[in-house]
Amino acid sequence: MMAGMTGEETRTAMSPPIRSSAQDAELQPPATRAWMTRVVIIGIVLTALNLRPAITSLGALLEEVRDGLGMSGSFAGLLTSVPPLCFAVFGVTAPRLARRFGPAAVVCAGMVAIAAGLAIRPFAGNTAGFLVASALALMGIAVSNVLMPVIVKRWFPDRVGSMTGLYSMALALGTAAAAAVTVPMTRALGGSWHAGLAVWAGLAAVAVLPWIPLVRARGTALSRDAVSAPASAHGVPPASGAGQEPSPLRITRSRTAWALAVFFGLQATAAYITMGWMAQIFRDAGVPAGTAGLLLAVTMVMGVPLAFVIPRLATRLPHQGPIVVALGVCGLVGYAGLYLAPAGGAWAWALLLGIANCAFPLALTMVGMRARTGAGVAQLSAFAQSTGYLISIPGPLLVGVLYQHSGGWGLPIALMAGLMIPQIVVGILAGRDRTVEDEAARRR
Repeated sequence: MMAGMTGEETRTAMSPPIRSSAQDAELQPPATRAWMTRVVIIGIVLTALNLRPAITSLGALLEEVRDGLGMSGSFAGLLTSVPPLCFAVFGVTAPRLARRFGPAAVVCAGMVAIAAGLAIRPFAGNTAGFLVASALALMGIAVSNVLMPVIVKRWFPDRVGSMTGLYSMALALGTAAAAAVTVPMTRALGGSWHAGLAVWAGLAAVAVLPWIPLVRARGTALSRDAVSAPASAHGVPPASGAGQEPSPLRITRSRTAWALAVFFGLQATAAYITMGWMAQIFRDAGVPAGTAGLLLAVTMVMGVPLAFVIPRLATRLPHQGPIVVALGVCGLVGYAGLYLAPAGGAWAWALLLGIANCAFPLALTMVGMRARTGAGVAQLSAFAQSTGYLISIPGPLLVGVLYQHSGGWGLPIALMAGLMIPQIVVGILAGRDRTVEDEAARRR
C-alpha cells in the first residue's frame, strides 16, 4: 500500500482546526466507522444494480425502439456500440475526478446522471436525442464502473474477493431483472416502449441516496485521499504522510496490465453483443418476444450466484487461468448450439453463455489482485476498463452490419465464437501471479 496522500485537507464540522480527512477518519469512534461501512455496502449494492439496466432494458425492446425511431440494422448496431464507447471515453477520467472530488461524490453524481439520462431518452423524440440521453446515463455508469474496484479495495482491503463478489452479484441481478421484466412491465404500462424504458430511472434515483451522507461526511475514507492512500485495518488511511502525492505508475509498461485490458475488452465485446442482440437472435428463430426476454434474463441471472463464487475462488488461486479456460469453453459450446439449434436448445445455450459472461467479475477481481496499492488499483482499473471498452466498440456494430448484409445470424455467431479463443489466451496471461507495480518498476 502507498504511504502518500493527495495533500488536500478538509475542515470537519466537529472541530475548528484543519486536519486531513485521514486524520479525521482515524479519530472517529468505532460506531461511526461501522455505520459508514454499512452505508458503503448499501451504496455499492444499489450502484451495482444500476450499472446495466440502461443496456439490457434497451436490448429487450430493441425491435420496438428501432421501429419507433426508424433505425436501420446498421444504426441499431451502432447504438449497441455506444455503451463501450462511453465507458472508454468517460471511464478514463474517473481517477482524476476521484482525486479532485472524492470517489463517493463522483459515484453519487454518476447515479444522478443515470437517473436523468434514463428519464429523458425515451421521450427525446428522435434518434439523435435518444443517443445523447443514453450517453448521459452511460457516462454515469462509466465512472462508477471504474471506481467500484477502487472503493472495494480501499474500504475492504482484506475482503476484496467477497466484496467484489457481492458487487458483481448485484450487478448481475440488475442486469437480469431489466432483461426479464422490461417486456412484461411495458405491457402492464399500456404497451409503450417509452414507459418501459423510463421506469428504470426510478431505481437509479434510489441509488443516489446512500452516497449523499458519505459525500457530506468529508472525514470518511471515501473522501479525496481515498484513491492514493493505503487502508488500515479499520478501512481508513493512516494519518501519517499527509501532503505527499504518490508517483503515478507507468501502467503501459506492464504486460499484465495490457493482458488484463485485452481480456476485459474481449469479454466486454461478448457481453455487449449478448445484451444487445441475443434476444433478437431468439426472436428471429421463432421464439416469442416475452420468452426471448426471459432467455436473455437467464443468461444474465447466471451471474448472480457465479459472480459471488468466482471472485472468492479466484482470490484463493495463485493463477486464475483455469477459471478463464472453463468460462471460455462454456462460451464456445453455447455459440455452437446457438448456431446449430437456436430455438430447440435455447435454454441450454442461454445457460452456457450466462456462465461464459461471468468473465466480467473475474476481470474485476483480477484488477484488485494485480495491484498492491489503492492508487495502483485506480490506475489499473481505469486503464484496463477504458482500453478494454475501446477494444469492444467494433464488436456490436460489426454484428449489426453482418446481420443486415448476410440476412442471418451465421456470420455474427461465428464472429462471437472466434473472439473467444484470444479471450482465453490473454485471460491466462492476465491471471499470472504478479503485480503491475513490480512490472512497471522493472521496466523503468
